[in-house]
Amino acid sequence: MEVVQLRLNGLMLLKPKVFKDSRGFFLESYNETVYKNMGIHTPFVQDNHSWSQKDTIRGIHFQSDPGQAKLMRVASGKIFDVAVDIRKDSPTYGQWEGVVLDGEDHHQLFIPVGFAHGFCVLSENAHVIYKTSSVYNPATEMGFHWDDPAINIQWPVKNPIVSDRDRSAPLLKNVFEAK
Repeated sequence: MEVVQLRLNGLMLLKPKVFKDSRGFFLESYNETVYKNMGIHTPFVQDNHSWSQKDTIRGIHFQSDPGQAKLMRVASGKIFDVAVDIRKDSPTYGQWEGVVLDGEDHHQLFIPVGFAHGFCVLSENAHVIYKTSSVYNPATEMGFHWDDPAINIQWPVKNPIVSDRDRSAPLLKNVFEAK
């Protein structure tokens, strides 16, 4: 597996070996020992599966306590996956990084605790599968506006489909006051 350290400290793009032939393909999507050898010592405790249609934006979300690392991948379709640094003591606080994940390359994005997350669907639809390091807890779920001008995420969609909750989310600078 190839590991690409991204610009924001802790974010990693993982490129697994994919074995293709005339029948299809095979890949190992997770092996705890391999991931530990790459420096990912996160114990994952929950798997999630999201299906969304083209131009949907989901996010920007995070768990405040105990935090939640994520290992993102796309089973089918294509997304623009975004992580925003929300570590108050980080020199890159409020900065974002985005990568394209799809069901062809099978790349994965590791997002450590201390980042918020969102994605938009670029294909007709997408199945997004991800592991988390803590169980979902609605009492600690937080988020901020997907189009916060201070963050300035360059979403590659013109007319996004956004939930009412995400549309009415506060700006990052107000997020901890809003909860």
